[in-house]
Amino acid sequence: MKKFILLTILSFFLYTSCNSSKENKVDTYVIDNYTKQEVTIAMRDGTKLHTTIYSPIDTSKKYPILMQRTPYSSAPYGDEKMKTKIGPNIHLMKEGNIVVYQDVRGRWMSEGVYDNMRAYIPNKTAKEADEVSDTYDTIDWLVNNVKNNNGNIGTWGISYPGHYATVSTIEAHPALKAASPQACIGDFFFDDFHHNGAFLLSYFRAISLFGTYKDTPTDSAWYSFPKMESKDQYQFFLDKGPLKNLNEYFQYDKLDAKTTVSNDKIDDYFWKEIVEHPNYDSVWQSKGIIQHLDKVPSSVATMIVGGWFDAEDLYGPLETYKAIEKNGKDNYNTLVFGPWDHGKWASASIENYVGNYYFGDSISLKFQSEIETKFFNHFLKGKGDQNSGLPEAYVFDSGKKEWKSYDAWPPKNVVKEDWFLAENQTLTSVKKATEEIKFTSDLKHPVPYSEDIKTVFTPRKYMTDDQRFAARRPDVLVFETDILSEDYTLAGDILAKLKVATTGSSADWIVKVIDVHPDNLEETNDKLQDHLKMSNYHLMVRSEVLRGRFRNSFEYPEPFIPNKKTAVNIKLQDVFHTFKKGHKMQIQVQSTWFPLIDLNPQTYVDNIYKADEKDFKNETHTVFTDSSIEFSVLK
Repeated sequence: MKKFILLTILSFFLYTSCNSSKENKVDTYVIDNYTKQEVTIAMRDGTKLHTTIYSPIDTSKKYPILMQRTPYSSAPYGDEKMKTKIGPNIHLMKEGNIVVYQDVRGRWMSEGVYDNMRAYIPNKTAKEADEVSDTYDTIDWLVNNVKNNNGNIGTWGISYPGHYATVSTIEAHPALKAASPQACIGDFFFDDFHHNGAFLLSYFRAISLFGTYKDTPTDSAWYSFPKMESKDQYQFFLDKGPLKNLNEYFQYDKLDAKTTVSNDKIDDYFWKEIVEHPNYDSVWQSKGIIQHLDKVPSSVATMIVGGWFDAEDLYGPLETYKAIEKNGKDNYNTLVFGPWDHGKWASASIENYVGNYYFGDSISLKFQSEIETKFFNHFLKGKGDQNSGLPEAYVFDSGKKEWKSYDAWPPKNVVKEDWFLAENQTLTSVKKATEEIKFTSDLKHPVPYSEDIKTVFTPRKYMTDDQRFAARRPDVLVFETDILSEDYTLAGDILAKLKVATTGSSADWIVKVIDVHPDNLEETNDKLQDHLKMSNYHLMVRSEVLRGRFRNSFEYPEPFIPNKKTAVNIKLQDVFHTFKKGHKMQIQVQSTWFPLIDLNPQTYVDNIYKADEKDFKNETHTVFTDSSIEFSVLK
């Protein structure tokens, strides 16, 4: 059972495992061409980290080292057991590289106690350790002890391993020449478990994965997942009621308010951390990595990779690229964003889908062979100068379904344009008289994020789901252009500048940007759900939530004054999407998105995780038509 749990988790969080039948032809490649060595490497504080080294059998030349540090296990364990695929992709595996995997501190076969997004410690003393020093100490050991290495190291990883690739660049070891953080977590208040302070209720079952205490090495899973008694997650969470009722799935009642991770040996301390820190306080601020990217030396080349439809980590890679770009004017720093969900760029599939939506063939394969391989080879085996032959920004237009290259991101010829949420459900570039549009938010019937009836571990498909089911609800406001007479391309971030009011003292605000396809579209594909047609398909291009209490500060929340007109600005992450001639642009505004995010009581309480049933009340919300959406438009 424990092995099954491990495989389930790896399949959800990583795409780097080779389990596709199309790759069976290379299943024996690693064992035929590599040797494996397992070692423990002592960190500066004495903690020993389990490290697995795959070295080419051919020792006639020297090789660079490609390293991934992971909380998801460097299994299989044992010198005689080997992975069937190693490295970022098949090309780098077959060309020959030394490939290293390491269990990070406190995970699997490594010593120590794990801390989810362990805080970086500036100006460390000689014996203080964090993930930055663990990476430095590991690299130092590898270049001095692994035979036939050429002295150059590259790091990579997807999702949480992507975060550790980012970490490797801070105060980097001189041997680190290239790093590719991919779908990298940047800050847990904006990535994965929170979006702008709203709790991702849909990630609830993943809490134990990161929050179950362990202080001794193990090759078996030590955590278990909450069992949901229903296959209908919408009804399950609705029946459970307030978030405090989920405490029963953990051992929260055994944790007092003064308990800390360092001395706590009770399960599920991550849940306690979430519950006790509802605001962007010093705990979450210390765990963020974006604010430390001014410490990336120009000697490290970076290639940040992400997917336009990544439900888990969209904030992280975009903000990582922007932070390095801002702080490292002399750094080689590039961005690759394609039409992928979480980690799909590592897939061997020829056809590239996200949910119902088809984007083309060989998109991931092209990235692996022409971009990723070229990047690492240039900086680890080649000249390693700024002339890599790769663009600054290699981005996929998800509307035109084609790649574009730019020398900056966003492109230099982008301008800001405002579109107003007008009466009669219109979206217009001309500001008109201010009107009030009201809707009632019924917490017994919240707006679902998907029309699918299922229970998922971490939702992904909804990012391209047809939004007609939401557009036809009375508690979702719809604003739409006329049919476009020419292409209209968005390239960069989106800012929703809402003017709202509520009869209550608390509310969430969700904004979705949607590409409405033509009525006469006959197109179809093999993944399109049976009840759907591409005719009038409402493709969600981008969406985001802001917990209204954080409209002025994520650190210091404040209630709404009932019935008072209030500004609420919501930053939606970057897009690169052309609304083609014959399509329409649509904006949807709503206040529930369930159970993707938890329910806001709509009555202000200091801590929503501790709200009582009596705090949850239906309220009437108002959107004023001087609200606007600021787009970054490519000219």
